[in-house]
Amino acid sequence: MELERATNRSVRRRNRSALLWKLFLDGPLTRQDLARSTGLSQPAVSNVVSDLIDEGLVTEAGVLESDGGRPSMRLRIAPRFACVAGVDVGETRVRVELFDFAMTLLASVEYPLQPGGTDPAVVAGHVLAGIDEVTSRATVARAELLGVGIGVSGVVAQGPEVVVHAQTLGWDGVPLERLIRAGTDLPLHIDNGAKTLGQAEMWFGAGRGARHAVFALVGSGVGAAIVTNGVTYRGASSSAGEWGHTTLVYGGRSCRCGATGCLEAYVGAEGIIDRYRQARRGRPVPGVDEESQLTELIAAAESSAVAQRVLDETAGYLGAGVANLINLFNPERVVLGGWAGMALGTRLLPAIREAAARQALRQPYAQASIEVCRLGVDAVALGAATLPVAGLLAAGGTRE
Repeated sequence: MELERATNRSVRRRNRSALLWKLFLDGPLTRQDLARSTGLSQPAVSNVVSDLIDEGLVTEAGVLESDGGRPSMRLRIAPRFACVAGVDVGETRVRVELFDFAMTLLASVEYPLQPGGTDPAVVAGHVLAGIDEVTSRATVARAELLGVGIGVSGVVAQGPEVVVHAQTLGWDGVPLERLIRAGTDLPLHIDNGAKTLGQAEMWFGAGRGARHAVFALVGSGVGAAIVTNGVTYRGASSSAGEWGHTTLVYGGRSCRCGATGCLEAYVGAEGIIDRYRQARRGRPVPGVDEESQLTELIAAAESSAVAQRVLDETAGYLGAGVANLINLFNPERVVLGGWAGMALGTRLLPAIREAAARQALRQPYAQASIEVCRLGVDAVALGAATLPVAGLLAAGGTRE
């Protein structure tokens, strides 16, 4: 009898999870849509949906008129069932955003990081201050927060306590979860920023509909998320995707990680700006920070042969890096994201594609599309905010 009850509970939880995932990613949908797409019987769908409505997880979203017969009621995830916070811990700023349960942005705040401002305690303080700020702006009580998702540079080692290894930040085994936990009792979910960007683009952006994709995050540094058969590939200790530290030029430019010739040293914003400075015979690049300097470089290419040459070289390097991804992982899509990736992709996408075509094997290249991400600079924070949501959906809507 105990086994039968446990089996019934597990089946019901699985059915709830299937319906919630479908409504979250594809809603609004009717009960008939849900039965067709999940393979559940109409009575099973009706029973589960009734429970989910009673619990406040699902709400009605208006009647779908039909040409004949009975109109059907559409259903959707209830936006105010809960709220989630998403945090992007970058190399130049910490961005904190608050979303409702339908992933509508409610409030956002960011804290620039000064040189040397990547001290873990400083970053943790910005995260905590940001949570207070966005909940205050949106008039959301702490009890309404399902959790906080955090995307951060480097290798995020999961375990009883999340530890971050980020050589380019000077972080070696930083107990980031413990530092943030000292100021909040909210559930925390921490992952690599490229992986959270990839999850956001898979759910809502350029990755929708793909089963095999690579999402490249190009900012000050460079990383990637590899999705195979719909699942993010992590490797033995979750460090898979350090694309920026694959060797592009043996014995080439020095990289911040301590090696030489890394892709990041050529296509990361810091590396591009340094190459432009050298091409200008050491003259400083106009701009107050990396973003404004890269913007200046792209604008200068309209009239400067030097700037255009640096951009042409960057397109070639980036295309070669993308070709390596295509040859290694045979993706359907390669998506360029991150603030620098978007700026470069918008200006250089045809040249990047041409360079990738020259370097990649013809057959896998022909199967892949190379695109710019659709979610903009918020993608890392949005993807981070989906981490607590994913946990709830997988659990069938039950907070554990």
